[in-house]
Amino acid sequence: MGTTYEKYRAIYDYHTHTTYSHGKGSIEDNVKAAISAGLRGIGISDHGPGHLTYGIKREAVPKMRAEIEELRLKYPHIEIFMSVEANIISTGNFLDISKKEFDDYDYVIAGYHYGVKNGYCIRNYISEHLGKSSVMTADECSGRTKDLLVKNTEMTVKALYENKIKILTHPGDKGPFDMQELARACENTGTLMEISTWHKHLTLDEIKCAAKYDVGFVVSSDAHTPGRVGDVSEGIKRALEAGLDPERIVNIAYIDEITEEK
Repeated sequence: MGTTYEKYRAIYDYHTHTTYSHGKGSIEDNVKAAISAGLRGIGISDHGPGHLTYGIKREAVPKMRAEIEELRLKYPHIEIFMSVEANIISTGNFLDISKKEFDDYDYVIAGYHYGVKNGYCIRNYISEHLGKSSVMTADECSGRTKDLLVKNTEMTVKALYENKIKILTHPGDKGPFDMQELARACENTGTLMEISTWHKHLTLDEIKCAAKYDVGFVVSSDAHTPGRVGDVSEGIKRALEAGLDPERIVNIAYIDEITEEK
């Protein structure tokens, strides 16, 4: 008999990357991999255009949409979504895509990354590599760390309230954030919190913290190669180890239930 986490698998993978940003496969490569993995749907969510080294080119967006429409006809038995992993920043509507650009996508996911302007990147890089507690609030830190935590949390919370974001990707990654405030904002906006298998966030402690709020969760491959599409077992294992009810993870199913549906 397998362990508990092995009794679940992904039915949707909403977060994958292609050569349009810094993935290694084409959109069709990811779709084929999703079919091989038995997924019902896949999201193509390349990095937002504000990333200085591997963001998508805005002029490529119509081409991506055309490719996806063709692939929907070619592979009608799987849902294919066009998305973008927007970058959270500290200016404008707090994302590197405008509200008008939301119309270009089936849904938008967003997370914090290095390599963007107006995102405290250098300070966060230094902070991350000095080491910090997994879960902190503003009251539990001081000085420069507290100032940075407040700034990071504020821009993320504002991004959530200003925009209709489906998933907050790898929350807590690449800098200090107040996880309680992020979870509260996700609860209020109906935003899913990602348990990533590419990044270590949400960590065990972060899942336990976020689970105190009425939020939904999603496990994602964040695949940068086709071979990792649908590979979320480590994320499921982490979630269950944290005591999270698997019913709160919206994109997985119990394997026996999947078999019964076929």
